[in-house]
Amino acid sequence: MRRSVIRRLLVTLIGCMASHPVLAAYPERPIRMIVPSAAGGQPDTNSRLVAAALGKQIGQQVVVDNRPGASSAIGFEAVAKSQPDGYTIGYGGFPLATNASLLARVPYDVNKDFQMVILTNISPNIIAITPALPVNSISELIAYAKRNPDQLMFGSSGSGSTMHLSMELLKLTTGTRIAHVPYKGMQQVITEIIGGRLHLISDNVTSVLPHVTSGRLRALGVTGTRRIPLAPDIPTVAEAGVPGYAITAWGGYMAPAGTPGPVVAKLNAELNKAIASPAIRERWLALGIEPVGGTPERFAAHVKTETAKWADVIRRAEIKGD
Repeated sequence: MRRSVIRRLLVTLIGCMASHPVLAAYPERPIRMIVPSAAGGQPDTNSRLVAAALGKQIGQQVVVDNRPGASSAIGFEAVAKSQPDGYTIGYGGFPLATNASLLARVPYDVNKDFQMVILTNISPNIIAITPALPVNSISELIAYAKRNPDQLMFGSSGSGSTMHLSMELLKLTTGTRIAHVPYKGMQQVITEIIGGRLHLISDNVTSVLPHVTSGRLRALGVTGTRRIPLAPDIPTVAEAGVPGYAITAWGGYMAPAGTPGPVVAKLNAELNKAIASPAIRERWLALGIEPVGGTPERFAAHVKTETAKWADVIRRAEIKGD
């Protein structure tokens, strides 16, 4: 399926390039990839892996430019204000869908300032608890929370993160009251929950699963729509008693609005090829990250759906950004 999609995209690209001779040599110089987070985090490490593969394929260097801050808004603004010539692309993750509802001011318009290129990956969280908590399933957790309103506490790396919103969605869906305790980083949260000073966590597979395997945490559910190959015995939250529940972190790449169609087509085809390569696919699957791929329209539709979903959750939960 992925090969046939890539083949169709390449055929379309060749036709577009033939009708646009000025663009036929693209790219003729290095491409800048803006990542709206600090070096070392998952968006950065994922992007560096993609940049290396993309650079080899197109014969030009792809330079990662980290622009952290303001819930990714600084990096997103830098992409929006770049020349739409195909030589600047940006990583677009979960905040692309939530910032408009969380921040008092957003210096870009998702619908007007960006051309979506490709949705590259999705990754669920694992909801886990301190073993001291006397529950063994999501349904038992819900029952315990209803018997003890406002007594349970979960930690996150900040308001509006997937760690935070996954729990707020659970609370809204089940009618439970669980206190949110924001921290500056997830390592602090993990330390606190292992120490028994917090009760719950919802974080990515790489962060949580080693502590589940060691027995320091107890996993209750995966937040995505299906179980993960790395831990097939952990049910999804929907399977475990909350029908319709789902949240995943995700990432992809976008260009400034106005980037020529043939350039977007080439970037899309090359990025589809990169994430289908064993070097990226196997690395991601080992970390609980699922490669996706597809058309620019698929990514645009995904961002639109996610924006509407989380705007509703943020409004109902009365969440404000940090």
